[in-house]
Amino acid sequence: MKLICYKRCTTCKGVEKILQEKNIEYEYRNIDTENPTKEELKNWHEKSGLDIKRFFNTSGTIYRENNLKDKLEDMDLEEKYELLSTNGMLVKRPILFDGDKIFVGPDVKKYLEEK
Repeated sequence: MKLICYKRCTTCKGVEKILQEKNIEYEYRNIDTENPTKEELKNWHEKSGLDIKRFFNTSGTIYRENNLKDKLEDMDLEEKYELLSTNGMLVKRPILFDGDKIFVGPDVKKYLEEK
């Protein structure tokens, strides 16, 4: 498994705790120091089957300060990938990869609790 998180995020801390309690080995990637690339985001989005909006951290400061809720409506998919790749803090977290499966945000905790 691979987990993409932010060390100060309480949801991410909770997910890590579940992984440790269940003795599940995982690779950790810190999203604020290792931004996902445009290509990675495109790949994750396509594999997940989720709406691209699910990959945006809508509760984050950067999202709100830049009024992205309104701006995203006028952007095409490539522009959204490009925007997400500029700052890891724009990306919803945690993101969990388990084989070919990808889970984002609260779906990660739900998946792990059922595992």
